[in-house]
Amino acid sequence: MPKPRKELVSLDVTPYYHCTSRCVRRAFLCGIDTFTGKCYEHRRQWVEDRILLLASVFTIDVCAYTVMSNHHHVVLHINKQQSQQLSDEAICQRWHQLYQGTLLTQRYAKGDRLNNAELAAVNTKLQLWREQLCDISWFMRALNEPIARQANTEDKCTGRFWESRFKSQALLDDKALLSCMAYVDLNPIRAKLAKTPEYSPHTSIKKRINAIKQQQCQPKALARFIGNPREPMPQGIPFHLKDYIELVDWTGRDIRNDKRGAINQQLPPILERFAIEPQQWLTLSTQFESRFKSLVGAKQKLKEMAKVLGYQRTPGLANCAVLF
Repeated sequence: MPKPRKELVSLDVTPYYHCTSRCVRRAFLCGIDTFTGKCYEHRRQWVEDRILLLASVFTIDVCAYTVMSNHHHVVLHINKQQSQQLSDEAICQRWHQLYQGTLLTQRYAKGDRLNNAELAAVNTKLQLWREQLCDISWFMRALNEPIARQANTEDKCTGRFWESRFKSQALLDDKALLSCMAYVDLNPIRAKLAKTPEYSPHTSIKKRINAIKQQQCQPKALARFIGNPREPMPQGIPFHLKDYIELVDWTGRDIRNDKRGAINQQLPPILERFAIEPQQWLTLSTQFESRFKSLVGAKQKLKEMAKVLGYQRTPGLANCAVLF
């Protein structure tokens, strides 16, 4: 029996998670419905816009995303520190960007005077919202529900649009994070929807490359690359952006050209840093979902997380031991 989502998340072990949702209907989330001939391609922008909006509201950083024909991926970082540092006013303002809140919180946001009992009720609600704004289940709910409503309205129907439960994988170390981000960013290339990362529609890698072209360091809506681990370590993805883009570009060429026996030996330095063999990396970046279950990382990290979550057996231990 699947574990409740709250039991699959442990910030003591990792703040990074890979989540994906799939459409349940015969008709695609996006693309052209071969049965009716109707084009739903515009829905990709709905999903991308929603992801970027939520990244500015939740205290959850979006490390990578991609929107495919019948599913989407996000790699998320739960920023508990930011959540704790925000004022009550900021929490209230963020929540009201997505939901109406209550009459009392609306009055609180306007600066109206409240009595002690009303303030206590508002504080209780704000503490709940503070927790929910750094909860990946609430993030995915806030992402999927509006898209489902828009699609149902457009299709003139009712019922489920997404699978009942989004899937998630805990990324337990830097190797797992790196390979999962590359796997997500390279989805359109594997599906032959694009030839290069900079032309991969509705992906985080394209948004990052566009920001560089426009002489912006990094997109504000996405988690920042902050370089190699050091002390004190700032908040962000522990790689250099240049190294990551070079790695994704190199990997995309090998996937597209199908050079299983003739891998380009000009390896990006980031692979050398993690001591990952080229063929091992291509397996990680092309088979991430199929190879791994809910936990992904080095053997020791896997056992630690399994113990925290109360598993009698460690899921995915064999594959992680081989590839990590």
